[in-house]
Amino acid sequence: MSFRPASTVVLIHGLWVTARSWEDFRLPFEAAGYEVHVPTWPLLDGGTAAELRDAPPPGLGRLTLREIVDHFETYIRGLPEPPLLVGHSFGGLFVQHLLDRGVGVAGAALNPAPIGGVIPGPVSLTGALPAIARWNGWNRTYSLTPERFARRYANRAPPSQQTAAYERYVIPTSGRVLHQAALWLGTSVSPRRRRQPLLITGSDADRLITPYVSRAAYRLQRSSTARTDYLGFEGRSHFLCNEPGWEEVAGAVIGWASQLEGGLAARLGPSSARSETKV
Repeated sequence: MSFRPASTVVLIHGLWVTARSWEDFRLPFEAAGYEVHVPTWPLLDGGTAAELRDAPPPGLGRLTLREIVDHFETYIRGLPEPPLLVGHSFGGLFVQHLLDRGVGVAGAALNPAPIGGVIPGPVSLTGALPAIARWNGWNRTYSLTPERFARRYANRAPPSQQTAAYERYVIPTSGRVLHQAALWLGTSVSPRRRRQPLLITGSDADRLITPYVSRAAYRLQRSSTARTDYLGFEGRSHFLCNEPGWEEVAGAVIGWASQLEGGLAARLGPSSARSETKV
């Protein structure tokens, strides 16, 4: 099956932030000639971070993984061409599910939330435990405090940036999605079915999605016949798409995409390519 090289990229955000969090990361893609799309989750369109913190949309706490992935699939299939997919954190989990459905020409999962079959490990588990251990947490939103955002999410960003980013980007998220991820409910993919190239990243200072989790996903995804690569970033936190040095992360994704056969996954056929790299 053949495709012309993609000139479109869809950036998919994860938990606790709005699509506005891509406002800088998108710029190198635009400079490289991509048409950039930054859709948000169901229920989150139209509100600022401050407004969503003050009044979370009804139903947000019960929003499911399937509903979110279905929403993105509908959006992406409505684009003029199949795009490159780039997702961060739970956005990286969504990217893997979309590829599993045959959506997109290639995908980059940046420090992705664990797919089914990946045991998160103690650091990631303690990061999710406060949300999961609450009474009726399955149906409620969960918010990060500024302190927890700084300590767990953006721990390598300067304090001034942690404060500014919290005010500008951080919002409540779905408690149900967190429970589903912890219990492997609706998070599994079938790597042998995937035909599009996939890049997975990890960073050694990430206190939410550790490199252990990213590498475990990579090992599972390597059973695909399509190209599967792993890229490790040193000295980066979970906030690697925004903290100082984010340009290097964006550049690495653009460089990976440009190296794919035919420009950008022009042929979605079998490949034996497997690689691991550190930056």
